[in-house]
Amino acid sequence: MTDTDFLEGQIILLDKPLDWTSFQAVNKLKYKLKSEFNLPKKFKIGHAGTLDPRATGLLIVCTGKFTKIIPEIQDAPKEYFTEIKIGVQTESYDTEKPEILQQDISNITEVQINETLNKFLGEIDQKPPVFSAIKIEGNRAYDLARAGKEVEMKSRKTTINYIKDIVIELPFVRFTVGCSKGTYIRSLAHDIGQDLVVGAYLTNLRRTKIGEYSIENGSSEYLENEYRFEDFNK
Repeated sequence: MTDTDFLEGQIILLDKPLDWTSFQAVNKLKYKLKSEFNLPKKFKIGHAGTLDPRATGLLIVCTGKFTKIIPEIQDAPKEYFTEIKIGVQTESYDTEKPEILQQDISNITEVQINETLNKFLGEIDQKPPVFSAIKIEGNRAYDLARAGKEVEMKSRKTTINYIKDIVIELPFVRFTVGCSKGTYIRSLAHDIGQDLVVGAYLTNLRRTKIGEYSIENGSSEYLENEYRFEDFNK
């Protein structure tokens, strides 16, 4: 690869590590590419779809002229490996905040869980988590929430295309979910818990696909010395 290749445009498939923000991952890659390939200061680079810090998996980064197709990639359906814990909740709907509101789940059956999961298939109304990057009057929702301010999140339409490979080992439930853009799996976990009337939160999230791109072709080795590239025209 040469500096011209990156300026003309490349799609880079990253396997984002746990506790990294998407912004940090892109900045790390940008620094390494600029250093190794002598790219200009205003070198264009950006990601197509944010992953939460507590999530891992596929983060697509576009360089150069390919940054123009970021909206197209963002519009593609997503797939996630998901693990939730039922019978308890957190304020953030994931592991960022401590567990609260523990409930007895001894009467919860596998039949109930499967029936509940089926209720969320198709188009649904979903409220994003308060601890999210959505802007409210110019401020990030998570900044307002962390400052102790009351935040009202508006519902939005999203689509759950499928839920498959369900494994129930209470209090944990694991499954693969395919969904439209803009879906918050944290909110899905929370809403599943509310339907079961015992609460739930997201304990593990790994993005495995965005459209035609798969985590099988992604790499976290960019943190060291290697990169894996996929030519958009292939």
